[in-house]
Amino acid sequence: MAQNIYDNPDFFSGYSQLPRQVHGLDGAPEWPIIRAMLPALIGKRVSDLGCGFGWVSRWMRAQGAVSVLGLDLSENMIARAKADTQDPAIEYRIADLETLELPAAAFDIVFSALTFHYIKDFQRLTRMIHKTLVFGGDLVFTIEHPIFMAAAHPHWIADEDGRKTWPVNGYSVEGERHTDWFTKGVLKYHRTLGTTLNTLIAAGFKLHRVEEFAPTREQIEHSPELAEELERPMMLLVSARKTESR
Repeated sequence: MAQNIYDNPDFFSGYSQLPRQVHGLDGAPEWPIIRAMLPALIGKRVSDLGCGFGWVSRWMRAQGAVSVLGLDLSENMIARAKADTQDPAIEYRIADLETLELPAAAFDIVFSALTFHYIKDFQRLTRMIHKTLVFGGDLVFTIEHPIFMAAAHPHWIADEDGRKTWPVNGYSVEGERHTDWFTKGVLKYHRTLGTTLNTLIAAGFKLHRVEEFAPTREQIEHSPELAEELERPMMLLVSARKTESR
């Protein structure tokens, strides 16, 4: 079972104050890129893995998706998503992505934001997603960038000019990473960029687009703290298509 850190009261309280949770998609600087990576949604059946508060699930319905299934391990997340949603075509369920099984060819699009780095068995998950997508279906997801994950986060050092730098430690050593974020002992799983992309290819996906998020100048002017993201990529954004039957 995946670690359910989001039902920790201290963690959930801090997490709920993040701009992307207070302001929704407008508070997520990577959202314009994600939006451009998504296929047309009209008439599509969507599964939102790690749906959180349901921001993307509701947006997808507004763009014409015929149905959305939002799944999250956290009771807090699902309760908030249900409270903020008045749409019978959106269903929310508590589910553990480590063991999740969805019906074959049940969805046209599977989406996930900043969730897969909490999953130990990424290979099993990608095979399951491949099975539940129709032929030609799309997987679009974001994760913490492997370089960000392998950096000594949240510990940084200053260079001679006083700029923050994040040394990358043990990038090639995959596996558990423990960090303190709102609470102690948050567990994530580091995989190299190559492992992440090759796992998708091995499952039968064709890579469509890969982005390493960096904020624009306009975004930095609006939110100066984003300037740190120019030093190393924080997020990896991937879109892939089911082009093989397995």
